[in-house]
Amino acid sequence: MCLGYILFSVNVMIKAVLFDLDGTLVNSLADLADSTNYALSLMGFPPHETEEYKYLVGDGIPKLIERALPEGEKSEENLRRCLEIFMKRYGEHYCDKTAPYGGVIPLLADLKKRGMKLAVISNKAQEMADRVVKSLLGGVFDVVAGKREGYPAKPDPALTLEVIRELSVKPQECVLAGDSGMDMAAAKNAGAVGVGVLWGFRKKDELEKNGAVYTVSFPAEISDIIGKINYE
Repeated sequence: MCLGYILFSVNVMIKAVLFDLDGTLVNSLADLADSTNYALSLMGFPPHETEEYKYLVGDGIPKLIERALPEGEKSEENLRRCLEIFMKRYGEHYCDKTAPYGGVIPLLADLKKRGMKLAVISNKAQEMADRVVKSLLGGVFDVVAGKREGYPAKPDPALTLEVIRELSVKPQECVLAGDSGMDMAAAKNAGAVGVGVLWGFRKKDELEKNGAVYTVSFPAEISDIIGKINYE
């Protein structure tokens, strides 16, 4: 295992790990693509290849729908109707193909054993974030934060800072792991340690450009980084 990182700070003790959900803890791309393509098809619009959705997802479902609709067809009515069809379909098929990435479940168990507080911060709707986490990851998280009323989506740090407050820790005592530049920008904006994961939907250069302090290729490396920072 090659980490290639430097110590973040000699004075910091990591006490909490915050995770993005889609593309970080679970691979949900196929289900998101299938439900979006179903909605597009019902409306008479062409579908997208599943791989294309790596660059359509990440900023919440309304933005996904906006990006998926063809140019010239992004009217308020089309957006509303497509979103409505998507939500009904996805609510019934959100776990058909979605599963945790390999190594994620052991990572979460190890972090809990180390006494870490754990949270999810997602741009996914709160109800769907709760359902995915409960179905696939169990009850290991202290906080599951989906999109909340009054809080802008990542990379705005407001929700991240609120979750940090709810965990009763300081920003510099938190790792925020995610697969997109948006996640890394949220970590940087909140004052947390950004860890970019390379098994998700985006590329290493995007993560580093947006402030990733570390990048990792395997979930277990997150525990290794925390151990180095905390001098275990």
